[in-house]
Amino acid sequence: MAGVGETEGNTLAVYSLFVQWVVLLSAAVLCTLRRFINSFGLAVVSIFCLLVVLVVTGLSSLFAWHLLPMVGSSGSELWWMTRNLLIAAVLTGIAMRYFYLQHQLLVQKQLELRSRLDSLRSKIRPHFLFNTLNSIASLIASRPDAAERAVEDLSELLRVSLNENTRPTSVADEKRLCDLYLAIEKMRLGNKLQVVWEMDSTLAEKPMPSLLLQPLVENAVYHGVAQMEEGGTIFVHLDTVGNTLVVRVENPAPERPARTDGHKIAMENIRQRLQVLYGNQGTLQIVNADGLYRVELSYPLWD
Repeated sequence: MAGVGETEGNTLAVYSLFVQWVVLLSAAVLCTLRRFINSFGLAVVSIFCLLVVLVVTGLSSLFAWHLLPMVGSSGSELWWMTRNLLIAAVLTGIAMRYFYLQHQLLVQKQLELRSRLDSLRSKIRPHFLFNTLNSIASLIASRPDAAERAVEDLSELLRVSLNENTRPTSVADEKRLCDLYLAIEKMRLGNKLQVVWEMDSTLAEKPMPSLLLQPLVENAVYHGVAQMEEGGTIFVHLDTVGNTLVVRVENPAPERPARTDGHKIAMENIRQRLQVLYGNQGTLQIVNADGLYRVELSYPLWD
């Protein structure tokens, strides 16, 4: 009885090794051919994957039949080959169906996140446009030439902003938006508005979601410097900590802000966008103390 049990155990071990070999070799072949098959449609890729698994299973079954005595004692070679191919076809079909459903779920989730992100971004635009038009309106009566230049800057700002929706954006792109916006506000506030940028030139090409930095600068102007009779300086600091980009915007804050609703909406909008894009790895912190208002956000620089 011990000999029979030992033989059955050895047979089970051989079959287990055979299955693992087929699975790992099939996965290795598909990974090697991944770049080639990515250029085809779903139907062609599915058929190709199935054929690869069947070919690997057939060749492995043939070698196992002739090299392993235990396998050769389990019936005819035709039955051995047919059984293995049928099992491989069924299991591959189940696996492919599972991966297809997972892919569809991922696509649906990404579409939902994109829709939510677009909705959040669209809420930023009216807020920004309203503030900018107010700034231009204040120049029309007293400085019509400056108002005309501000309209031109606004046109360029909107053009750049709309173009950024069609491609990935960088720190340099967002700084360009801020510079265009600040040029408009500089016409209205003059020397009352000063901005100091603190960032290394190597950060220019780092990825940054569109309309993430400009609303922070806009709030620093609209809810900070513009409400103070003597004006003030806005500090914008960008740096990396490990694989994380850290942005800090600091501005002088009035003791009694005249407008706060739009400010809270903008901050909550940015917080939600960071959550959508980066989950818990995207953070937004606000500190308001000692006459200074500081917003610090961070997000990972994924490859």
